[in-house]
Amino acid sequence: MKILVLNSGSSSIKYQLFNMPQEEVICSGLVERIGQQNAEIHFKSTEYKIDEVMDIPNHKVGLEQVVNLLLNEKTGVLKSTSEIDAVGHRVVHGGSTFSDTTVINQEVKDKIKTLFSLAPQHNPANYEGIIVAENMFPKAKQIAVFDTAFHQTIPVEAYKYAIPNKFLDENNIRKYGFHGTSHKYVSEKAIEYLGIKNSKIITIHLGNGCSMTAVKEGKSIDTTLGFGPVTGLVMGTRSGDIDHSIIFHLVNNLGYDLNDVNSMLQKESGMFGLTGFSDLRDIESEAEKGNKDCKLALDMNTYRIKKYIGEYVAAMNGLDAIVFTAGIGENSDFIRKLVCTNMEYFGIELDEEKNKVRAKEITEIHSNNSKTKILIVPTNEEVEIAKQSYNLIHN
Repeated sequence: MKILVLNSGSSSIKYQLFNMPQEEVICSGLVERIGQQNAEIHFKSTEYKIDEVMDIPNHKVGLEQVVNLLLNEKTGVLKSTSEIDAVGHRVVHGGSTFSDTTVINQEVKDKIKTLFSLAPQHNPANYEGIIVAENMFPKAKQIAVFDTAFHQTIPVEAYKYAIPNKFLDENNIRKYGFHGTSHKYVSEKAIEYLGIKNSKIITIHLGNGCSMTAVKEGKSIDTTLGFGPVTGLVMGTRSGDIDHSIIFHLVNNLGYDLNDVNSMLQKESGMFGLTGFSDLRDIESEAEKGNKDCKLALDMNTYRIKKYIGEYVAAMNGLDAIVFTAGIGENSDFIRKLVCTNMEYFGIELDEEKNKVRAKEITEIHSNNSKTKILIVPTNEEVEIAKQSYNLIHN
């Protein structure tokens, strides 16, 4: 059966078309830098490769362009949209309602909409993908795979906030965590590769959105993102951890509106707020030219990652491996080097020559003396979504 997987990020859309259950990739591609002047769309099949720069102001336009590529008379891989049996959608926030992969109906869509405020850069884009796919592929089953699902194993002492009990009991305010599909995929691959029975692993997902997860014996026990996808690491446009009293100071003393503050923390902060750039490739390039803001931002970014490594080593009482994944984690040897520098106390020692790689498969980059394994594990959320979609249909 043919399953199209749509993975809409905050500024990108990854897509892959699979023959299942063989996990055969018919075509794949990426729409990136959505909303920026130099947006790009990429398409790759066994016969054709397309790379174009075009105006893609929002996710709706990006998804329409993806469908056009799939159906293109010359380079496309489909003669008709009826060939698609199912469309698997990555949905970032499932709240307390969704802990499993779900067939999408009106009730599910309505619930996803109610969670817009908790994931304003993602759930609206995910929802838009669902609406476009329903229109473009009316005969296909639409299936939602939730980023929050993998983190349902986090214990109460880690997911509960120290605020009055009623907010958890009555309003389900708690840590949910995100990027769960990616953390699940790479942690399973790493555990299989290492062959360690009672493994203690930290997975580090670094893209425009970033998160880390402590994975003990295959289960998520803590993660950096929380009730919404803003806390934790410094991200492309999101602040990560800040003192919440800053929000009250901005509103009460500096005259900011709460909506403006929320937008600032989501869309104007992080690496963009520190440097004027949201794409790490631009920031690294500027840092090499001597841009002090970019140099400092990179130091702040990796300092935060190192702090969370220490926190999760304590939470698990040990560490077998750290895993770098996602666009930055897989491709930026510079970031990996900064993270692993001066971490010998945790048994983390990088081999700089091995680190100079853009890995296409599981790759070791630690030194021979390193007690902790350092791995690059390319994520494939799309395969994981296709597997879960196929299994839901056939179970």
